[in-house]
Amino acid sequence: MEYRSNLAPGTALWAGRRAHWRAMGLSEEDMLKPKIAIINSSSELAMCFNHLDGVAAEVKAAIRAAGGIPFEVRTTAPSDFVTSAGKAGAYILPARDLIAADIESQVEGAMLDGMVCLASCDKTVPGQLMAAARCNVPAIVVICGYQASGEYKGKHTDIEDVFLKSSNVAAGGMTVEELSAMADVAIRSSGVCAGMGTANSMHVVSEALGMSLPGSAPVRAAGARMLENARRSGTRIVQMINEGLNPRHILTEAAIRNAAQVVIALSGSINCVKHLQAIAIEAGLDVNLTDIFAEYSRQVPLLCGVRPSGETLTEEFEDAGGAQGVLVQLRERLDTGALTVTGRTLGENLDVAPAPDGSVIRPLDNPVSTRPTLNIVKGSLLPGGGIVRIGGAGDRRMTFRGRAKLYHSRDEALAGIRAGEVQPGHVVILRGLGVIGGPGLALTSAVVFALDNAGLVDEVGVITEGQLSGLVNKGLVVGEATPEAAAGGPLAWVDEGDEILIDVPNARVDLLVDEAELERRRQTPRSFGARIPNGWLNVYQRTAGPVHEGAVMSPGGPAISGRE
Repeated sequence: MEYRSNLAPGTALWAGRRAHWRAMGLSEEDMLKPKIAIINSSSELAMCFNHLDGVAAEVKAAIRAAGGIPFEVRTTAPSDFVTSAGKAGAYILPARDLIAADIESQVEGAMLDGMVCLASCDKTVPGQLMAAARCNVPAIVVICGYQASGEYKGKHTDIEDVFLKSSNVAAGGMTVEELSAMADVAIRSSGVCAGMGTANSMHVVSEALGMSLPGSAPVRAAGARMLENARRSGTRIVQMINEGLNPRHILTEAAIRNAAQVVIALSGSINCVKHLQAIAIEAGLDVNLTDIFAEYSRQVPLLCGVRPSGETLTEEFEDAGGAQGVLVQLRERLDTGALTVTGRTLGENLDVAPAPDGSVIRPLDNPVSTRPTLNIVKGSLLPGGGIVRIGGAGDRRMTFRGRAKLYHSRDEALAGIRAGEVQPGHVVILRGLGVIGGPGLALTSAVVFALDNAGLVDEVGVITEGQLSGLVNKGLVVGEATPEAAAGGPLAWVDEGDEILIDVPNARVDLLVDEAELERRRQTPRSFGARIPNGWLNVYQRTAGPVHEGAVMSPGGPAISGRE
């Protein structure tokens, strides 16, 4: 078989790479084999990534045994808990697109024949899938697992608990020493955050899309099952290259719709909406994920309440069947003709999948809850929409009418909460923090937790342009509000005290100010957000689209490799 990595003999490019690769130990026979990138975001900055070198070694061995040549390449490695310290967390989302660009520049620059992506923390999965769709060379995603949790004062404790309790210190509800003791035991192994946060949600999405082997997600990090999946993926990628099975054969509208339904059935992270949109754009699909989630949110019930949408632990979800179990329970709703990395359809994979017993992953006719989990709301305030996560079976407020309380940074809002500025009946609005204003969606989860700690989370509404952690599932919070104020959206013309209506059952969020008054305000220009003069954030700020369009830097289109 002809591989694109085998350049025409006698040319300068052929001679140059031959000199390098022969010096690296490749034999004459090796030079003719398929060349495969192992995309590794290994980093010593966070536990999410620090085990990936060992996983890469297993994949390399499997690729060699299957007749391929592995080349390990590195990407940036964003971690919400570590690399969010600078610029109010603005580096987190743009790192997703940097990962995609890192992969593109190495896989396309070297004209490699395929890639195995080692998926870990939140932004690695969408970044890798975006690159796979963009480059359209055979690709498979290896789910590299979630971390083990600990115990504090006799109770299960994980990073979610530390995150939630961190706001208690400023309010005097917990000492620094107590928070330190909790943090010291919350993480007991490598891997991503436990719970159905963005990382595990996107791991599940990868399997639901068909880009990971069946039974991949979620999985205990560095466990026997995870390592076996890694080895099987290394073997399979060589077969995929020889079969000509490319990502755009798999990443179809049917696959995107299947994945959206799985996210809703698990009350997954709201961040999945923009990431799926970004993946669809890179795959050249003309689909609107906001509309797809709005369509399915009223149809697909909650089948498993994994923390923070219930009390089910990630370990229990995995043991009950994980993503594959949810796909089995949703089968009658799914497009089972969607192709997967196995070379078989989703339906063929599910034919041999074990059925869940129904106690942890419920069937459609006996769900945890029929209340919509991820709700798209639109209206005069947010024509592009916002997302409200209402996961779980407990009582939750679904409508709110109140007066606007405006803040323009996370720290400003936290100070205002501590000072008693926020009162019951307010709608806290965080603006100037979106894709352009942040830039890259500044992190605003701490504001929700501070409101919870102050006893206000159920007494106020929240509307934020900024990013919310996948671990946020409290209060009536409208996340990823768009169009943002920095882009001239209606949020720019809200004044302190304006009346706001959030109406989840009717999918509305409206600014209750008459048009004549709004027109008067528009006569005086307003500006919002940070202005970044240089560096990566400047590039992202100047080129990224709105969040409801995936917040991507690339407009999508034909695959870079030119492969169908």
